[in-house]
Amino acid sequence: MSLAQLHYTSASAASAASAASADDDGGGSGAHFTAVSTGLPTRVLAEAEQLLRYEPPADAPHRPTPDQLRSLPEAFSFSALPDGGHLLSRAVAFAGHGTLGFHAHAVHLEAGTRLPGDALPITAWRSPSWASTPPDGGTPDRISALPASAAFGPEALNDFAVSRSPWLAAVFADLRRVCEDPSAGRLVLVERHSADVARWIALASAVLPPDDAHRLTFTTYTRRPAHSPHRVVGVLPQDAPPPDGSEGSGAGPLRVRDCAGARPGEPVDDAWAETCARIWRNRSPELFRAAAELPGGPFAAGPLAVTALCAGVPLGAAERAAAAEWAAERPYALDEERTHRLADALTDPDIDRTPTELAAVARLLTALDGRAPASVTGSLGALLVTVAVYGGDVSVAPPGRTVFAEPGGERVATALVEAVGDDLRAELASGGPVVPDAVPGRSVGRTVQLLRIARLLDVDCVELLPAVVSRMARSLLDEGAGDFGPVLLDLLDEQFNVRTALLGELDRIAPQDPSATERLLAGVALPFTGAQALPHLRMCAAAPEARASGDDRVKVLNAVLRAGGMSPFTEPLVLRTAVGLVWGDGVPTVGEARLLLAGSTSDAHRTAGTWSVLVAAALGAPADDPEAPELAPDLLRGFPQEIDARARGALHLLEFARDVRSGAAEPGWAEQARTLCAGAEPVEPGVREQAFGALAGRLLDPDRPEAELYAFVHCDDPDLIAAYGSAARRDAVLARLRSDPAYVADCFTVWSSHPHAGRAWSETRAALLEEVLRPVVRGLSAGEVTAVEEAAERAGSSRTAEAFRAWNRPDGFRRRLGNRLAARVRRS
Repeated sequence: MSLAQLHYTSASAASAASAASADDDGGGSGAHFTAVSTGLPTRVLAEAEQLLRYEPPADAPHRPTPDQLRSLPEAFSFSALPDGGHLLSRAVAFAGHGTLGFHAHAVHLEAGTRLPGDALPITAWRSPSWASTPPDGGTPDRISALPASAAFGPEALNDFAVSRSPWLAAVFADLRRVCEDPSAGRLVLVERHSADVARWIALASAVLPPDDAHRLTFTTYTRRPAHSPHRVVGVLPQDAPPPDGSEGSGAGPLRVRDCAGARPGEPVDDAWAETCARIWRNRSPELFRAAAELPGGPFAAGPLAVTALCAGVPLGAAERAAAAEWAAERPYALDEERTHRLADALTDPDIDRTPTELAAVARLLTALDGRAPASVTGSLGALLVTVAVYGGDVSVAPPGRTVFAEPGGERVATALVEAVGDDLRAELASGGPVVPDAVPGRSVGRTVQLLRIARLLDVDCVELLPAVVSRMARSLLDEGAGDFGPVLLDLLDEQFNVRTALLGELDRIAPQDPSATERLLAGVALPFTGAQALPHLRMCAAAPEARASGDDRVKVLNAVLRAGGMSPFTEPLVLRTAVGLVWGDGVPTVGEARLLLAGSTSDAHRTAGTWSVLVAAALGAPADDPEAPELAPDLLRGFPQEIDARARGALHLLEFARDVRSGAAEPGWAEQARTLCAGAEPVEPGVREQAFGALAGRLLDPDRPEAELYAFVHCDDPDLIAAYGSAARRDAVLARLRSDPAYVADCFTVWSSHPHAGRAWSETRAALLEEVLRPVVRGLSAGEVTAVEEAAERAGSSRTAEAFRAWNRPDGFRRRLGNRLAARVRRS
């Protein structure tokens, strides 16, 4: 293979080389080709002219000394041409006559070809074949090779990699992006010397997949990175674009890495790049070639990480996870020796591990179980067990017993029991540390994990089981199983004694919180269909379907009770569970409460604790519920020892309301109402309205005991008298007033009497006369008014009838009469 050469020189450089004052093309007006091999197409020359220009640094001297000239940057570039070919070039500054020029020497690679010997382009850096001045003659011969220099010896690159340790991973991560996705932009490397950019290219070429390394375009120096067509661009600090790459052009954004500035502080989330960096820092570039022999796609972290770990290169958690994942997917890719080395690296006791890494190790162990020696699977299994016991990571699944098979594995298991057995028991006994803001179900998952480890290692925990199961059952009701439902079910399938104990405990405590038990069963299908009775669990499981069958809550309760398979008479606590499932935190209506009391004995409700729900139903009933007073006596008889004094007083108030309405109340109604109310404070509004309303309604009847009315009027109790005023305004009273003249006369007689009984009565009766009675009387016909007067005279006397006539006269007269009456009241 032969390579065509191109020499492109500035006018000043050409003049200096020929020792002439002007060249043939225009007296030093610009750069031009000074020598070109035969056979190069004209279009290649036109494209090359745009790529070979060199602009010296802004601070470069016009007349540099030889040392200054040698210190100027070299633009060593590998550029892509539109036809698929490439141009490998070197441009350097040249001291001309009174000015600074440049000379570029390039070789052309046709499309589909590479350098002789399949050499990477960067190996030609400072090759002795490069010329720094225009050659004699205009047609140089083609060349067959570009011998590499000694600039990139192994130790030199290793030293450079170590010196750039802080930037390695970040640069490799950016390099991966620009190789995988051309739209990701270009990587700009800021270095003080172009030779260091070339060393970066050499590092990159070693880590990249071969095809990407051969295609990677680069330049070690440019003044204008935003306009460079190369994927990797080297610049001096004074020409560095902003760190955010905002000066990117149409060729894509710029990823700027200032390797001449402060060390980067941000972490690199790229296992491939981090592994590459660690290999270089470990001075082991030969591992890149070894890793390339393993299966895996381009930029796969797994082969690199496995190779590094087997060679003793320490890696981070993400890289170790990548190695374990790769090996788990290809359990036959490694020989026995490298499998041992990988296991040793993964089980190193002096490293911290992440949940991701542990999950990858668990998958690797599953893949190797039965395929790798027990010494390998045993060590990986011991790692997972140890981390689970001491680390508290509930996502770590204990391995299967087979990983400790054979004598080698059994020895590992024996040593593991000696190391962690006591701590495992202690952890089970304590339940582990309290983790604030833990995910739901974490404590359950932790208990399941420890129980499975105890079974795996045959650690005796029989005496701990009751406390462990009790704690786990409480946690299940408090926080649910969360994402740990599947592992809980696995545990119950594996360990029958735990299953029996846990289900029994859940059934025992279900009556305390049946709603939580129902939620648990909705999320985890616990296997309680065996021989155990478990009535409460069965009821909780049946509750959703029972509720869906209709709105009659008493029927729902009966359906739930039937699902439990036990009668409240033999197991009263099922009543508590059923009530909790049907009413939750609410209470039944009074009608429902009466059915509940009738359907089960008071003894059953007393044992179940549901008597308090019945009492709450009675005391919380609205004032117009006629069944509440009927329920109260039954509750007082059924639960005399359970009901406290306040609630008992409130129930007696309801009972008093019933007795007043039925006529069974003892004399002294007003005093009874006041006494009972005082003993029931704070009285529920509905209860007070029931009692006071019943009393007021009874006193509004014409057949009331006059002694009770007199005592009521003179009790001067504002609440009691206000209840009378409210009752007098009810629709039933108003309707009767409009239809019954005798009732009008009776109310007028009562409401106009006892003017000195007290302020509460005086204000109420006056309001009733004006606001209730007067609008009714105004709506009566003349004949109806006459009937009222006659009824007043029959019920009282002629003076009563005359008082009614006076009260019903026109406003002026009534006002004068009212003023006289008021004056008399004040004088009295």
